[in-house]
Amino acid sequence: MANSDLLKELRIEKHQREEHRHGGGRWMWMVAGALVVVVLVGLAGWLLTGKRAVEVQTAQAQSPAANAAAGAVLQATGYVTARRQATVSAQITGTLTQVLIEEGDHVKQGQIVARLDDAQYKAALDAARTQAAAAHALVAQFQAQLAQNERDAVRNEAVAAKGLIAKQVAEQSRTLVDTTRAQLLSQQRNAASADAQVTAAEVNFGYCVIRSPFDGVVTTKDAQVGEIVSPFSAGGGFTRTGIGTVVDMDSLEVDVDVNEAYIGRVKPTMPAEAVLDAYPDWRIPAHVIAIVPAADRGKATVKVRVALEHKDSRIVPDMGVRVSFLEQKQPHEEAQVPQGVLVPSSAIVQRDGHEVVFVVSGDVVQQRTVSPAASKFGDQRLLPAGMQLGETVVVSPSADLQDGTRVATSAKSK
Repeated sequence: MANSDLLKELRIEKHQREEHRHGGGRWMWMVAGALVVVVLVGLAGWLLTGKRAVEVQTAQAQSPAANAAAGAVLQATGYVTARRQATVSAQITGTLTQVLIEEGDHVKQGQIVARLDDAQYKAALDAARTQAAAAHALVAQFQAQLAQNERDAVRNEAVAAKGLIAKQVAEQSRTLVDTTRAQLLSQQRNAASADAQVTAAEVNFGYCVIRSPFDGVVTTKDAQVGEIVSPFSAGGGFTRTGIGTVVDMDSLEVDVDVNEAYIGRVKPTMPAEAVLDAYPDWRIPAHVIAIVPAADRGKATVKVRVALEHKDSRIVPDMGVRVSFLEQKQPHEEAQVPQGVLVPSSAIVQRDGHEVVFVVSGDVVQQRTVSPAASKFGDQRLLPAGMQLGETVVVSPSADLQDGTRVATSAKSK
């Protein structure tokens, strides 16, 4: 075959070049589209798996001292109450000119807490004192008159005995002495009555100054300067009956309602432990004061008075409190609180032959290797080291939970 014929066979015609160009372009676009789809699917999978938080149940590490309630005979709830509190009020009706207390103030017995307008009572006191002075002046007048009449009677009796005057004159002089003596006695009674009126006016005047009945803390302030206060409820709601409330903080105790079906377990003087709702980690030693001999028919409960053995400024009236009634302990049975923290037994799992817990830090978990103590505290285990009080652990962690996993937590139900 000639060279010219070979060249003709190798030449690509124009229509063949067009077909090749269009077919190759479509193939390249199909490959590029497939790659984009793969990338998008991978990115979506990473977003769904890498960002999704694993739902876990958690619990807080507790102090071993919290296990003391495990030996409780009974638990009950109630409130802090004050055995000694008073609503300070005026003993007379008057207008307040000063109120010297605010909520939270500490007051001493006899300290002035308010003053009333005393103009009216001062005027009454001055009038009573004037009347008493006049009464005593009349007493002095009758005393002088009696002394003179007694001298006259003596002289007249002496003269009548000599026959110089009639006996009737002497008898009249003696009668005048007796009359004056009776008038003096009456006036002395009037003077005593006037003195009593002065005393009453002084008492009422003193009532214009209101004082604290005992040492305590002011918990409420109920009246302001310019308001009328009265020991009686009157005035259609415009008259105050109290200025403020003072509470003796040393008289605080706890009143709890115990179901009457279990009241037999509670005994006077038995030890107890109180936990305030406001401070759940603070356990206050206590003991039973008395069982009130009356039942609440509606709630089927009996009230028990519990004394708090430690006084503290954090304890205030009407706080919610939970009381654990404890068994009597012998002197040699003094409990020793172990070191470390308590966690649920289900929070401790095996990983690579080691016992570990998963501690929640922010929104991820940290795997920590621990060495639990051999003894158990109910459904809890003691970790002498490796965790701090108050840290949160995952309860019953799944087998695929790993260090650094993002989690969404929920508290363990009690």
